[in-house]
Amino acid sequence: MSRDYKPSQTKAKTKNSGSTFFNGLLVGLFLGVALTVALIIYIKGDHSPFSSTFKKDEGAQELPIKNTVTEEEVKPGSPSIEDPNKFDFYTILPDTESKISEQQVKKNPTIKQESYFVQVGAFAKEDDANNLKTRLALVGFEAFVQTAEIPNKGTMHRVRIGPLNDLAKISKITHDLETNGFQANLIKVNIESSASH
Repeated sequence: MSRDYKPSQTKAKTKNSGSTFFNGLLVGLFLGVALTVALIIYIKGDHSPFSSTFKKDEGAQELPIKNTVTEEEVKPGSPSIEDPNKFDFYTILPDTESKISEQQVKKNPTIKQESYFVQVGAFAKEDDANNLKTRLALVGFEAFVQTAEIPNKGTMHRVRIGPLNDLAKISKITHDLETNGFQANLIKVNIESSASH
């Protein structure tokens, strides 16, 4: 039996496949650099969507600015020169103030509206309150953290849902909170608002 000592063509193909991979890598790298350069030229160019379309008129001249004072003109200890038009609202606002008579006050008494909050927790640490707020959000409740100063206890961070006015909605929220393992407390708040006739 004779043996063939000629090298097989599969080895030659593996050499070509290695150089093909290297060639592909170089071509990809070259294309990436070329696209990056083209993008930079496009952004920096005149036709860039980020550049201003305003063109300065070459024949235009700049107008002098009024009431300018150089540093050399201001001496230490001298009163500063202020723009007379600065802070006009101090004089304008009192002139536009509307006067309310006692008859109008009696005509539109304030009405106390009852509003409710469902308080889910109160914590000394703000991080604990934010963690509870996040857990509530994962279950589907939109809560907020209210920071309050409580005598003899310090700063407390309350986690609340509301304000709510509909008692049926309040009942549903408290039931849903309790089924999800949260303790819910109903807080009643009186909000004063003026009645409009």
